[in-house]
Amino acid sequence: MSNARKFSLEGKCAIVTGAAGGIGSAIVRAFRDAGAKVAGVDLDAGKISADLALACDVSSESETREAVERAVKAFGALQVLVNTAAVRDPSATVTDLDLAAWNRVFAVNVAGAYLMSRWAVPHMARAGGGSIIHIASQLGTVGTPGRVVYCATKGALVTMAKAMASDHAAQKIRVNTLSPGAVETERMLRFGSMEKAREVLGPKHLLNRLAQPEEIAAAAVFLAADASSFMTGANLLVDGGYNAI
Repeated sequence: MSNARKFSLEGKCAIVTGAAGGIGSAIVRAFRDAGAKVAGVDLDAGKISADLALACDVSSESETREAVERAVKAFGALQVLVNTAAVRDPSATVTDLDLAAWNRVFAVNVAGAYLMSRWAVPHMARAGGGSIIHIASQLGTVGTPGRVVYCATKGALVTMAKAMASDHAAQKIRVNTLSPGAVETERMLRFGSMEKAREVLGPKHLLNRLAQPEEIAAAAVFLAADASSFMTGANLLVDGGYNAI
């Protein structure tokens, strides 16, 4: 197989959650450019640019099941799932954060990945295998002040992928996490401006800058494609060296 073919997604059908966000929309574009048919899932379907746009709350058991079934009905099969959906978490310590807020972040960031995977795995097995990618974070393996619930959910995705990889290897389903560093998306505006985010967070990365969404999307294509066919249960850090020091 040629190198170009290894990175092709021709003939593959994918679902990407959080498809209206900065990273999710970049992954949708990259997958389509690589030849995949893509169903985008988000609360606001009107902001999704994909072959199929589906409105869905990923914390809902019924809505996630319907979204997967609609995608499979439209495409005829499912080989790739990318769990990108994440709620904006409050900046707080465990003593500041109330239980409702804690549960809400876990419901979207972790339970959302669980629910989408729950419905997707049987279809992937019938298709002969596939690739599931959880979008975690560099903060899934290190901590930072005031982000306790975010760090907890992203760390959960890293170990969740390892367990899922063990459970579904016999079905030829690979499961990995992709952990970006800080990325130039709307989430960075919590610093007041993108310029301020670059000033504060850029130096925390060895490359002294924030990532572009397309750089994370390129890594997602790798994990979805045959180029990563011997990779499962792994956490791919695309973090500009954040975790290296």
